[in-house]
Amino acid sequence: MELLKKIGKFLLGVVIGVAIMMFVDRYYVKGKRLVADNLPKEPVEYVNPYMGNISHLLVPTYPTVHLPNSMLRVYPERGDFTGDRLGGLPLIVTSHRGSSAFNLSPYQGDEAGLKPVIPYSYDREKIVPYRYQVYLDDANIEVDYAPSHQSAVYSLTFEKDGPAYLVFNSRNGELKCDGNTVSGFQYVDKKTKVYLYAETDKAPEQSGVLSGGTVKYGQSSVEGKDAALALAFGGQKKIGVRYGISFISTEQARKNLEREINSYDVNAIARIGRNEWNDALGKIQVSGGSENDKTVFYTSLYRCYERPVNLSEDGRYYSAFDGKIHEDGGHPFYTDDWIWDTYRATHPLRILIDKERETDIINSYLLMARQMGTNWMPTFPEVTGDSRRMNSNHAVATVIDAWRKGVRGFDLEKAYEAARKGIEEKTLIPWSAAPSGWLDEFYKEHGYIPALKPGEKETVANVSPWEKRQPVAVTLGTAYDEWCLSQIAAELGKKEDAEYFLARSYNYRNLFNPETRFFHPKDKDGRFIEGVDYRYSGGLGARDYYDENNGYVYRWDVQHNIGDLISLIGGNEAFTAALDSMFDTPLGMSKWQFYSFLPDHTGNVGMFSMANEPSLHIPYLYNYAGQPWKTQKRIRALLDQWFRNDLMGVPGDEDGGGMSAFVVFSMMGFYPVTPGSPTYNIGSPVFSDVKIDLGDGNVFEIVSEGASSDNKYVQSATLNGEELNQPWFDHSRITAGGVLSLKMGPKADKGWGAGSPPPSEN
Repeated sequence: MELLKKIGKFLLGVVIGVAIMMFVDRYYVKGKRLVADNLPKEPVEYVNPYMGNISHLLVPTYPTVHLPNSMLRVYPERGDFTGDRLGGLPLIVTSHRGSSAFNLSPYQGDEAGLKPVIPYSYDREKIVPYRYQVYLDDANIEVDYAPSHQSAVYSLTFEKDGPAYLVFNSRNGELKCDGNTVSGFQYVDKKTKVYLYAETDKAPEQSGVLSGGTVKYGQSSVEGKDAALALAFGGQKKIGVRYGISFISTEQARKNLEREINSYDVNAIARIGRNEWNDALGKIQVSGGSENDKTVFYTSLYRCYERPVNLSEDGRYYSAFDGKIHEDGGHPFYTDDWIWDTYRATHPLRILIDKERETDIINSYLLMARQMGTNWMPTFPEVTGDSRRMNSNHAVATVIDAWRKGVRGFDLEKAYEAARKGIEEKTLIPWSAAPSGWLDEFYKEHGYIPALKPGEKETVANVSPWEKRQPVAVTLGTAYDEWCLSQIAAELGKKEDAEYFLARSYNYRNLFNPETRFFHPKDKDGRFIEGVDYRYSGGLGARDYYDENNGYVYRWDVQHNIGDLISLIGGNEAFTAALDSMFDTPLGMSKWQFYSFLPDHTGNVGMFSMANEPSLHIPYLYNYAGQPWKTQKRIRALLDQWFRNDLMGVPGDEDGGGMSAFVVFSMMGFYPVTPGSPTYNIGSPVFSDVKIDLGDGNVFEIVSEGASSDNKYVQSATLNGEELNQPWFDHSRITAGGVLSLKMGPKADKGWGAGSPPPSEN
């Protein structure tokens, strides 16, 4: 009897094992899951990294291979998507839109053909977030690659006859070879280095320095520009390469590799990466909509995980903000966050789906401020430090937005001081890290940044001859930042500070032209500049007055006090008419003329630019003026027109989640118009059901009955079972989870929500 039981268990195990093998065989090939008709696709299967790789003038996105918020990122080295040659194989991209640090060039044939970076013809390229595969068709080399967080693995298959080689290149640094290992560093800038430690699965027959077209065998180290080592492998047909990177040291790069990758199995690393992406993307589950809708959605969500990046390595990190290595105290250190873009929607999205990471990011800001020695909050933190790009100091918005939405893992008092100092002690001049000066004193006294008169020469130091003063953009952006400061001060019980900064948050009024009802540049004598055309004036990128966008876009750049803006423009009817006019006003000239001086102002619907971040909140402004149905109509139109599952599916600079988060929110059906205000505007959901994992077992669900391409208008709504006749809701209503139910229809219910606008300062 006992023997029969054992036989039975054995046979049961065999049956189960065979079933598993059949499942794996059916749905996975080389570690990649196949989709069967009866098996739902996983979130990562909807991601198309090629979406948006081409656009009107700019390169909106790159097909980036990486794990969520990880230090190691790569994409093919070529001019753009249509580039006919790959410049070797990348080992690390150090920043968004940056060139690669280090390069790997496999080669087979006559040694005379070796170069520090070999250009390749290529075919059959396939990129998913966690894997890169390509066939180098002239060289007849198969390439397969998968990344981890700080390391990665290549599998290279050589099909020709002849000796195989690997060339490692440092664009500007040092490389050393010892047996089957290559190590070294590359300068990212004058003070920041990135380190490499690489191993091959086979020992080379010989190795040496590649210089002047020849290999000097026996030499094991090289330094300088285009420093290159060549490893000769004889008749080997397949070579594995695994490597680690570090911003600390070569030894740390080795430790990072050994911690993450212990084999040369690309399939194994790809499976791990696939699971990590499904975990991240799966925090939002959508139903309904088309397959293309899901692709646009999950591709946009994937873009939101590109930045910032976690620089912690075994509890330590290198900070370019003081050039030192620090202990992280158990909390990851994040950098490479272009806050001018990401404060608007990327940070608010992270508050919903990844509070812990958002907390670590804000704490990283505070560390950066202290490490810089000024205690000024960063504006554009990168791996090389704070580049201080663009204008304004919007990290203050990420602080108050997180706090107002219940994030408590940082010191609000310290954040307030760093934000205040960054606004009051650092100059407001765009792209400058200088202390405050004459323009800043003028702003404090008069409440606006003065513009130069036509023909007037610039005399203020630190003003970039390219970026200019951007006086309207800086004035409006600083007014918003000071509103954020007032809200933090109020949270801290600093009544006088709160009142002071609240009064200053109205400084946008100082540039409002009551005759034209636009924000208008004003000279130092208090007179409006004459002859301004809000479509074209301001020089290249409109920077003499605005920034990258024209006066039509900056007309709405008062996120914190839309109620007052409505009053300035003349009430609800005049306000909605002005919005309509923006979408209706034509370019007035040929596209090539218009884009020759406003190259960032693409994705046009009239004077509206879907391609640039200051426009993102504008379609939701109808909610504030009694016409929510126009927000619903416009949002759907913009999503359909400008965000598609194709190479031109993003209208302009995406900026590492800055624009993609708008798509994520808008397709779900709501949007954070005013970071710092714990409220969301309702738009028009694309999906019939959305489930957002808020953490701690809490789920916020948006159920949109009848939602479709035709049914884009809200007919009625409930929130947590209670009737909702307003086009907005408060964050506090969803913190413990909840359900927003919307009934959708094909024609606008013009009465729904019309009498209950979202709150604003006025």
